[in-house]
Amino acid sequence: MNAHNQAISNIGVVPVIQFNHPERDSAPLAKALCEGDVPVAEVTFRAAGAPCAIKMMKETCPDMIVGAGTVTTTAQIDEAIEAGAQFIVTPGFDPELVTYSQQKNIAIYPGCTTPTDYHQALKFGLEVLKFFPAEQSGGLAKIKSMSAPFPMFRIMPTGGISLKNLRDYLSSPIVAACGGSYMVTADLLDNQKWDEIIALCKRSREIVKEARASWLKL
Repeated sequence: MNAHNQAISNIGVVPVIQFNHPERDSAPLAKALCEGDVPVAEVTFRAAGAPCAIKMMKETCPDMIVGAGTVTTTAQIDEAIEAGAQFIVTPGFDPELVTYSQQKNIAIYPGCTTPTDYHQALKFGLEVLKFFPAEQSGGLAKIKSMSAPFPMFRIMPTGGISLKNLRDYLSSPIVAACGGSYMVTADLLDNQKWDEIIALCKRSREIVKEARASWLKL
């Protein structure tokens, strides 16, 4: 993997964040994620203010890896880049968005859950694919099955990921990292429960290290 993809893989978990109060919460959340040893964030464009949140998080913690999620248009890619985003995540595989991101020299992780999706990704030379919605699309069993004809990809499952199944996913070397909102739920974020977010991040990183240690011994 390239250095950017490897950096995200090294962290192992990617918080997926939907801000209701980006001006208020972006900076303290960035600090909480970094304190919890999870210096990465996918800020979803499902809610207004995503570019503002990306900009504030990068300004607060410049070494964080911050990207834009649920991106569905080239205009949103432009907004994300202008705000300082370092990667783009799309719900599905859209050749136009992949091409545009590559032209703009920004990493993109498109949603892929079928052999057809994987075939398209192969043509674009991608390394890491989002597998969404993970649990509803067959989970780790399907990810492993898909890896047989497409061993060149590392996968980022998102959707239905929690502390309960995080270890199961990360136990597979196919999985680069897991995306999830359980570390930054609406309740935690809206009520500014920074200590709880930090604790969830730290526990997630413990699971990452434990899971990786187990398969590195194989």
